Amino acid sequence: MSKTLIRGAKVLGGEAQDVLIDGETIAQVGTGLEAGDATVVEAEGKILLPGLVDLHTHLREPGREDSETVLTGTRAAASGGYTAVFAMANTFPVADTAGVVEQVWRLGQESGYCDVQPIGAVTVGLEGKQLAELGAMHDSAAGVKVFSDDGKCVDDAVIMRRALEYVKAFGGVVAQHAQEPRLTEGAQMNEGVVSAELGLGGWPAVAEESIIARDVLLAEHVGSRVHICHLSTAGSVEIVRWAKSRGIDVTAEVTPHHLLLTDELVRSYNPVYKVNPPLRTEKDVMALREALADGTIDIVATDHAPHPHEDKDCEWAAAAMGMVGLETALSVVQQTMVETGLLDWAGVAERMSYAPAVIGRLEGHGRPVAAGEPANLTLVDAAYRGQVDPAGFASRSRNTPYQGRELPGRVTHTFLRGRATVVDGKLA
Repeated sequence: MSKTLIRGAKVLGGEAQDVLIDGETIAQVGTGLEAGDATVVEAEGKILLPGLVDLHTHLREPGREDSETVLTGTRAAASGGYTAVFAMANTFPVADTAGVVEQVWRLGQESGYCDVQPIGAVTVGLEGKQLAELGAMHDSAAGVKVFSDDGKCVDDAVIMRRALEYVKAFGGVVAQHAQEPRLTEGAQMNEGVVSAELGLGGWPAVAEESIIARDVLLAEHVGSRVHICHLSTAGSVEIVRWAKSRGIDVTAEVTPHHLLLTDELVRSYNPVYKVNPPLRTEKDVMALREALADGTIDIVATDHAPHPHEDKDCEWAAAAMGMVGLETALSVVQQTMVETGLLDWAGVAERMSYAPAVIGRLEGHGRPVAAGEPANLTLVDAAYRGQVDPAGFASRSRNTPYQGRELPGRVTHTFLRGRATVVDGKLA
């Protein structure tokens, strides 16, 4: 069993400590620990966090291996400091049966770069008409606990109610892509001043907010758990805040890009900024940051959505929606939340590790940096500054909105159960 001594790291941004890893477990946390026969990682001035957990990743396999595979996606995840990701169900075939989710789960085990927990579809084929095999997916080797038709909204209230009732039996959660389809037909960007000036079809905030309002009331009625994917508007924040004040079991996520970017960038007509839900206004961005800071929004999730070059390098209307995000997420959160004073590093750990693992009922991840805990860890050089160069990404796709932008922070090491998957910023 190998040993590693991480020497002098600021655990959760606090006092410098040494962390001794023995095999798959943290053996000791303290000062002045003896290295013995352990490999030493000099970490003075760096931040040590529990391994990050992403509740919203698109790995594309099976079916769209031209944009991403489980292997390339987990390599990108490890590069970004993640030790576990939840893989969305909108694959080809859709992950709506025990067979498909087990395939994704096994591919994740074989990759070795981070754990992969499949998310099962709520409805057959993501068509919104008939519940998928929720119980069979839960009872499978993959042990699915999160279900989502992400990419499409479960817009039928009866189907949504039935899904909430079904998952309640085993403590599962339905993760909703909140988008009223009839209000977003032909939508190309956020509905507002910029869309009017550009002549692009608008995606109104109410299309998100109306579904969230309905679903939190359904969750209250059923007594079940609902999770809101990629919340993006100030109005959505207020609805979730109201629902939590009533004791409704609702959680919500925000993406890094919705914490930083606004719809003003669409003036360039660069399809790299085309995403669903769309980039919103500066007012929305500020409301999202405040909500993440005060706990109304529970977690940061990447919505890592890789696309091949030909699906993005085209005119705006024909371009696919989505951005890659696993390799830049922590840097964006550092810039928007830590460097603005809205969160400290312990708060980052809560929103990018602890809480996602709790929401997804994921064992072995999102654990404290303490003796006896699994050695799933991320070491960050927060003082680093550098321009984003997608040529160096581990992801198979390059559709990042941050190309050429200077972002802070760099993951130098990632450990999955004590084994280094990233060493000195490079994949092991």
